[in-house]
Amino acid sequence: MTQAGAAIPVTRQIWRGDAVSEGTRTIPEETPIALTYNRATHAVMLATPADLEDFAIGFSLSEGIIQDQSDVESLEAVAVEHGIELRMDLPPHRLTDLTRRQRRLAGPSGCGLCGLDSLAEAIRPVAAVGPGEIFSAADIHAAMDTMPAAQTLNQATRAVHAAAFWSVARGLIALREDVGRHNALDKLAGALARQGTSAGTGLLLLSSRISVEMVQKAARLGAPVIVAVSAPTALAVRVAETAGITLIGIARQDGFEVFTHSHRIIQRKMRHVA
Repeated sequence: MTQAGAAIPVTRQIWRGDAVSEGTRTIPEETPIALTYNRATHAVMLATPADLEDFAIGFSLSEGIIQDQSDVESLEAVAVEHGIELRMDLPPHRLTDLTRRQRRLAGPSGCGLCGLDSLAEAIRPVAAVGPGEIFSAADIHAAMDTMPAAQTLNQATRAVHAAAFWSVARGLIALREDVGRHNALDKLAGALARQGTSAGTGLLLLSSRISVEMVQKAARLGAPVIVAVSAPTALAVRVAETAGITLIGIARQDGFEVFTHSHRIIQRKMRHVA
């Protein structure tokens, strides 16, 4: 079941060869979302209006505006004339840091680096991730197999991306969807932070291609392994190599391809039974 307001039915004309019929289709909503801190707008993103609290926390973490969700003293989603404001209050020291590096963004749904004021910031260094765990090929397939059934918004619309987190012990822990792949990952980051789940013990799953900003967000999240259905960009591979992230692409039913740090993936893994 999709969240209310995340998708709407529209009428459409259906062409099949020369035959034409009328019908409806459910499509995802796309809404301007303003992220404000102490009533000052920092960013405006076009996003699916669902899991907005997760989005607010995840965006703030991935942008380095906060270091922990406890840095957000209050959070409120407010419907306004042209969209939704995610109003957050920060303590004085965080607000000072934010003011020092303040910039405004106008973010289309496919944009992850809009508003940067220098070329260097686009490829800013990322912190190295922790050692993580070892996974088998069977683990990779099992994790990816859990995604389709959980992508309820995409089942309804066939038009959104998903980001998810899976572990051997718990299976699929969280999945978030959005018209923007960066937004979906921010929402996932927020969901994991709010439930106190570390990204260092499982697999970060993506339904999209792996661009450099997705690797940067994963590194800030502390995710040692990224698995995606599509291929990475060359810059994403270089950044993942530097960050110590295992980058897996083209993850399909018939296999997958490991581009960096393949030591975390083995052919078979023995399970300890107590």
